Amino acid sequence: MRRFATIAIIVLVISLIAVAVGTLKLQQFLRTPVVVAEAGTEFEIFSGTSFAHVSKNLAERGIVSSADLLRGYARWTGQANSIHAGEYLIKPGTTAKELLDQFASGNVQLYPITIVEGWNHRDLLQALHDHEKVEALMTEEDWPAFLQKLGATVTHPEGLFLPETYHFPRATSDRELLELAYRLMQQTLAEEWAQRAEGLPVKTPYEALILASIVEKETARADERARIAGVLSRRLQQRKRLQTDPTVIYGLGPAFDGNLTRKDLQTDTPYNTYTRRGLPPTPIALVGRAAIHAALHPADGKELYFVATGLGDGGHKFSETMQEHEAAVAEYLQRLREARGRGN
Repeated sequence: MRRFATIAIIVLVISLIAVAVGTLKLQQFLRTPVVVAEAGTEFEIFSGTSFAHVSKNLAERGIVSSADLLRGYARWTGQANSIHAGEYLIKPGTTAKELLDQFASGNVQLYPITIVEGWNHRDLLQALHDHEKVEALMTEEDWPAFLQKLGATVTHPEGLFLPETYHFPRATSDRELLELAYRLMQQTLAEEWAQRAEGLPVKTPYEALILASIVEKETARADERARIAGVLSRRLQQRKRLQTDPTVIYGLGPAFDGNLTRKDLQTDTPYNTYTRRGLPPTPIALVGRAAIHAALHPADGKELYFVATGLGDGGHKFSETMQEHEAAVAEYLQRLREARGRGN
């Protein structure tokens, strides 16, 4: 009996030592950073792939030192059955345990796309389709049905999507990104509308968006947005035509060749604010929050006109009277002639 007891103790001790060594080895494995490139390594898990295959692939690529240890630990924790398919960026310094947590949480690689203020809806759709990680589903003919699905009360897409940098996983569709940008625009517009100034010439958030789109196209300078919004608001209140070139250009559509002529200014379209009073029927561009804020908080003053200075800084000269404005226009044209003479 004593002999059997001694053998049992020896076996137990050996087993305990083996467990301790194994545990220590596992802990060391889990704490050790995986091997990836300096900028990180991309790794994709396809839908339906078993974790045994994932761990084997990681080991074959030299990212982890042991497929068996990773697979065993994942099974013990239950994470082997909860990994998410997708494209991952494994960053330097990531440990094997952190890598497993990343797979289990679905922390996939995200790609950026920036929607730019001042774009029109055709520019927006083209940018989405040019991005190699976006799944292109939309066409120009799909806009009315798509807007109806979103719950929009208008049928024209212009101005309804918030310019911003969006981050998304691979194979996100253009429709998904557009829906996100639409929801964010609705939220932004509602927030700004709730804090609007009193006595505005716009009566609805959509009218505010239209006015903001003109501000957006007229200037990229933060120090001028509210001032330009003030000019436009006063002209609306006094029932003067807005007489803004960007609306005319928008009305000409893709046919516009970059040269705005006197004939263009005289050709009547729903967007020609030289021939028609009031706001155009829709926004003329994608609008950022800053332009919306300016449209709803126009600067006080008596100025009714503005024209580019021609100084190359994107600035404008503002005038209260037509006489002052005509002098400013003449000054601007003179600068253009001088620049052409210098070959600029």
